[in-house]
Amino acid sequence: MILADKIMELRKKNGWSQEELAEKVHVSRQSVSKWEGAQSVPDLEKIILLSQIFGVSTDYLLKDDMEEQDYVPSVDVESDENVRRVSMEEASAFLQIKEKTTNLVATGVSLCILSPIAFLGSMTASELGKLPISENTAAGLGIVVLLFMVIVAVAMFVYVGMQTGKYEYLEKDIIETEYGVNGMVKERKKSWETKYARNNIIGVCLCIFAAIPVIVASFFDENGGFVLGAVCVTLVCVAIGVYLFITVGIPWESCQKLLQEGDYTVEKKKNNRKWGGLITAYWLIVVAIFLFVSMTSNNWGFAGVYWPVAGILFAVLCCIGRTIGQFTKKN
Repeated sequence: MILADKIMELRKKNGWSQEELAEKVHVSRQSVSKWEGAQSVPDLEKIILLSQIFGVSTDYLLKDDMEEQDYVPSVDVESDENVRRVSMEEASAFLQIKEKTTNLVATGVSLCILSPIAFLGSMTASELGKLPISENTAAGLGIVVLLFMVIVAVAMFVYVGMQTGKYEYLEKDIIETEYGVNGMVKERKKSWETKYARNNIIGVCLCIFAAIPVIVASFFDENGGFVLGAVCVTLVCVAIGVYLFITVGIPWESCQKLLQEGDYTVEKKKNNRKWGGLITAYWLIVVAIFLFVSMTSNNWGFAGVYWPVAGILFAVLCCIGRTIGQFTKKN
């Protein structure tokens, strides 16, 4: 691919018109048109500026046989002063620590999901006469085990947070990657594609299957003992499914953070900066209203309706916000 084709392709990938690109490199639209038509070639100063704007190396622009391995979403360096540069060493260290701590996060979440099993299992066994203890004693033992599992999970989360905390800026800040980083990350992401698809398919199937034991038990159990046992089976299925989701989700999401794809594009990060405070305020108000109404009326039963409505309203407000943002940007 020659220089003219590369300029046109990169411009279109960023959604810019020839006029918009011309403004960024301080030339006329006709100059950009001539570059893309191979009628003229940018001088060295413009080549360097183009490489910075497009987020590619000058080698990629100048060498016709070089593949686009190091393309990153463009960042307007003139308008955003908070751009952070990520080196190859930093990117590699981030991916390694994420892969090492993924199993800890997955295990911690699974423990939280499984923690009620000790309580439900002891209650079921006591109810069916399988344990020579009272129901209150069985419940107490179950709660102790439940709390212990949650404590272990929290300890795992704290440890992982300490290990990965220094990379939090990748979620919020706009970044630029050094030469070679994008190619390395894309290769790493590609190596996860098969496992990512497989784990997600199995996880979804397990979560759907998880409802079957409870449904079946409800038809054949009159005293509720088998239903509690079925709930335990359901929790195991969900825990395994979530474990599979997380073990591939974290590495995949880590690659997206470095490539600024998915939920971590430059545009979404900018929007998060604008709306982050409003989102926090919204949920604080929602929680405050719920607590006030519940405590003053001593009626906690409306939570089943309140929270879904709050969630739907939040989604509607987000859609309205995005629509307003797009309309403002176009005008």
